[in-house]
Amino acid sequence: MIDRDHPDLPVSRQCELLDLPRSTFYHVADPVSDADLEIMALIDRCHLQRPFYGSRRIRGWLADQGHQVNRKRVQRLMRTMGIAALYPKRNLSLVNQAHKVYPYLLRNLTIDRPNQVWATDITYIPMARGFVYLVAVMDWYSRKVLSWRVSNTLDTRFCVEALEEAIETYGCPEIFNTDQGSQFTSADFTDVLKANNIQISMDGKGRWVDNVFVERLWRSVKYEDVYLKAYDDMRSAKRSLDEYFRFYNSERRHQSLDDQTPDRVYNQPVARLAA
Repeated sequence: MIDRDHPDLPVSRQCELLDLPRSTFYHVADPVSDADLEIMALIDRCHLQRPFYGSRRIRGWLADQGHQVNRKRVQRLMRTMGIAALYPKRNLSLVNQAHKVYPYLLRNLTIDRPNQVWATDITYIPMARGFVYLVAVMDWYSRKVLSWRVSNTLDTRFCVEALEEAIETYGCPEIFNTDQGSQFTSADFTDVLKANNIQISMDGKGRWVDNVFVERLWRSVKYEDVYLKAYDDMRSAKRSLDEYFRFYNSERRHQSLDDQTPDRVYNQPVARLAA
């Protein structure tokens, strides 16, 4: 797909044309066995259904499914997938002690218009062989997916690219909400927000309710597309996700949006209370 020895196009330009982060091209991923991929796919389903399960309870759930896996292996695979149990109470430990963490600004805030609050998160996407990570930027009021990217690494760059695309296409929100993941607390990410005078809001660590609409998006995209299709590779994943997000924005009606689509609510906001 990319020719290192192309006479006219450097690797950086080829990556740009293919919408591929250079870090993704140069990264040599550690091999993951077929057995681990099978267990990771099961862990992903369990985590989606029971996000409050930690490694011990996931190990028990796997045993119920007929898979005897020790807890250390479950913990290792969860780290690879970038997931952890979500708890209802704040966990004060920080993902990266060197990064500044910002206060949560959405508590008791009435969200009643598009571009008032955007949110983002990362999720694990299993494929027929291997896996990728998906990041999406969502408008909180309308649930519209403004931009997204996939990567085979949990680096910061693909998150920054999704953020920059959303700003370039839709302008700036007043507030941008994330969790405390190192990608979002990094200077590379927060500097983009600061440069555009966007207020930064961060969830309490492990509090899924602070970013509930993105969590609901992951449930929808996985049950309605990812699990049904078992993408062959990153290219097919990007193609299918592009089709799904177009459907999600323009055709999929939401009960919480008075049975309207995200596109309609975003472009023609109606007077209603945020769900």
